[in-house]
Amino acid sequence: MIPIPLGSPPAPRALSFPLQVQGQGGVKFQNWAGTYGSSPELFFRPRSVDEIREILELARQRDKRVKVVGGGHSPSDIACSEDFMIHMGKINRILQVDKDKQQVTVEAGILLSELNLELDKHGMALANLGAVSEVTAAGVIGTGTHNTGIDHGILPTQVVALSLLLASGEILECSDSVNPDIFQAARLHLGCLGIVLSVTFQCVPQFRLREVAFPSTLSQVLDQLEEHLRRSQYFRFLWFPHSENVRIIYQDPTSKPPCSSSSWFWDYAVGYYLLEFLLWISSFIPGLVAWINRGFFWLLFNSRVENVAQSHRIFSYECRFRQHVQDWAIPIGKTKEALLELKAALERNPELVAHFPVEIRFSRGDEILLSPCFRRDSCYINVIMYRAISQPCPSPFPGCCCFPIPLSRPYGKDIPRLEYWRTYERIMKKHGGRPHWAKAHSCTRKDLEKMYPAFPKFCAIREKLDPTGIFLNAYLEKVFY
Repeated sequence: MIPIPLGSPPAPRALSFPLQVQGQGGVKFQNWAGTYGSSPELFFRPRSVDEIREILELARQRDKRVKVVGGGHSPSDIACSEDFMIHMGKINRILQVDKDKQQVTVEAGILLSELNLELDKHGMALANLGAVSEVTAAGVIGTGTHNTGIDHGILPTQVVALSLLLASGEILECSDSVNPDIFQAARLHLGCLGIVLSVTFQCVPQFRLREVAFPSTLSQVLDQLEEHLRRSQYFRFLWFPHSENVRIIYQDPTSKPPCSSSSWFWDYAVGYYLLEFLLWISSFIPGLVAWINRGFFWLLFNSRVENVAQSHRIFSYECRFRQHVQDWAIPIGKTKEALLELKAALERNPELVAHFPVEIRFSRGDEILLSPCFRRDSCYINVIMYRAISQPCPSPFPGCCCFPIPLSRPYGKDIPRLEYWRTYERIMKKHGGRPHWAKAHSCTRKDLEKMYPAFPKFCAIREKLDPTGIFLNAYLEKVFY
């Protein structure tokens, strides 16, 4: 076991007084994608650390588990709980802005969309962001959210300190110099070490990004991959399955004034409403998917476009479709081999259909224990399957970005995906892949021990910090047992 310097935890006390925070029964949680949900016995919205401690004490007395949930965007069941669920939306303040160090300390429940606007006021920004901004500071690091840029790590690499409320009720401060082993675990915590209370991010001076997107082919981009990685700081590309078509996207800092080439007609009337209708039709005639992918590439992605805006507005974009998602990181040197193998598998088996472009992004290696990029530069290969939703999202969270999208659509037919999933996972495993923790995957502890060299070290820390497993759920039991 790894020695962890903890003080004497406060003794649990009987709750002989009314709770300051009241749990709500009858709440039905469902993640944004509509892929998983649960009905927690009690749903809490605490306003303070003392209230969270009360919830933990009540959970111990009733022998219940506790899960913290943020924006509900993880398309897996990592946040689900049938016991107690804590939503941190009311613990969302900016605690400190240090302009000299270019650092900001925030409470765990703040949404990145709120943080980005606050940083704008101080002339600061995060160097890299994921596609979704309606996620909390603690949640975004909890599963290892990433974007792209081979000189940039996953989002948790921007965290320089955090505070953690343990199952015992003690608060533990963590950084590279204070509890460093726990820090390298807690920067990607899976919600199983304790409750993150605050996060300190390393920022950079505010900047604008120029995004340029243009068509290419899979053969070209794979043959010139190193050149593309050198040419653009935030390079990624989209491959349209059942074709050679590729959309290359460069994003780089610029001093140019803001501009946009977006169009409601092409982005929504064609790119959302018509595409959703055709994908629904293809659920009855799978052979149409290849034609849809090719047709929409030529309609929407076969020309050069340019956008300039503040960095966080370029990094973030609207996820219009509910999705089944898998996203694995492989060693960057395996990119070409893995993608060509996936392309060949789709060509060999006409029953395998891939509805959406495969997104390929890149990240720098790091020292975070459960990071898919642990000690290696990596390529993320993200595969998506269309998911139709026929009912309004029951998410109890304000600000969920699904609400502006029309939901009462007659598209309730789910899409077979397991064979595609199995084929993709087999290829990712063959090439040394590690799954994104927020996304669907079929890995057990036996698999994960082989994939993550620091997995035993993380397990030892988890068992020390949470010996009774109060922060576990069904997803984490599969991971750790």
